[in-house]
Amino acid sequence: MSIVHAAPSRWRRREGLRALLWMSPWLVGFAVFFAYPLVATVYFSFHRYDLFTLEFVGLDNYRYFFADDRAWVSIRNTLWMVVFMVPAQVIFALGIAQLLTRVKAGAGFFRTVLYLPSLIPLTAGTVAFVFLMNPSGPVNQTLAFFGIAGPDWFGDADWSKPSLVLLGLWGIGNTMMIFLAALLDVPKHLYEAASIDGAGAWRQFRSITLPTIAPVLMFSAVTGVIYALQYFTQAMIASRVASGTTDSAGSTFVPGYPELSTLTLPQWLFHVGFRDYTMGYACVLALLLFAASMVFTLILLRRFRAFTDDEGGDR
Repeated sequence: MSIVHAAPSRWRRREGLRALLWMSPWLVGFAVFFAYPLVATVYFSFHRYDLFTLEFVGLDNYRYFFADDRAWVSIRNTLWMVVFMVPAQVIFALGIAQLLTRVKAGAGFFRTVLYLPSLIPLTAGTVAFVFLMNPSGPVNQTLAFFGIAGPDWFGDADWSKPSLVLLGLWGIGNTMMIFLAALLDVPKHLYEAASIDGAGAWRQFRSITLPTIAPVLMFSAVTGVIYALQYFTQAMIASRVASGTTDSAGSTFVPGYPELSTLTLPQWLFHVGFRDYTMGYACVLALLLFAASMVFTLILLRRFRAFTDDEGGDR
């Protein structure tokens, strides 16, 4: 009897070891690139750390966060980008993809042209965009031709964030192609049956297109929110170029020009960590950013699950 029981036990151990062997790359990556950095970030957040000395300060870094005005400004700007830029990018990319599904002649040409901006490096694209939209640039000159006085796009605190949104819309090629692939995969017989039943274009879009591409929509929204929460490169470069400040030795440039209107949380995290060398406080900001990403992702997943359940019930 013991021999009979021992054989399945050895088989289970072998299967478990085989499973661990196949999972080992992921387990090592998870431990090295996620678990350890997360634990280290929590540990350093309770210390005063400048890369050379380490001193335990308890909750001082967390208390300082509540008194840090620029941290709260950066949080408001980051949330603004999440609320306005992400929906604008998703809606614009979905709309362009929907139009491309209806183009017959020259569809490949239009897809290529609309996708090309996403291939331009972020630095080069941002510098070019700031040049195009400077007060005397081509965009304002074109507006002046039609009798419209163009604003100082990246030099006015009221227009700087909308300008970054326009920059984000310019480079939605990747999202557009994902939506295009999803739209082309929607079964055409569903549209034909809906047309026979008298459903209009809006009803077909709401009851057929959206539920069918809901997983792709969820993916684009979640990745868009995470990207907006980590928004750094374009805002940093645009503020530097617009302000005319160079990153030279001894520079005291603080990101967020003009008037801290483009200061995002990742920029402030970078500044306090790698400019002021207050790594302990930077870890507090990093944990806040991680928690915000988790909360937004969970909210979006719940909302999309409720949406798909409701649409499934309607059908």
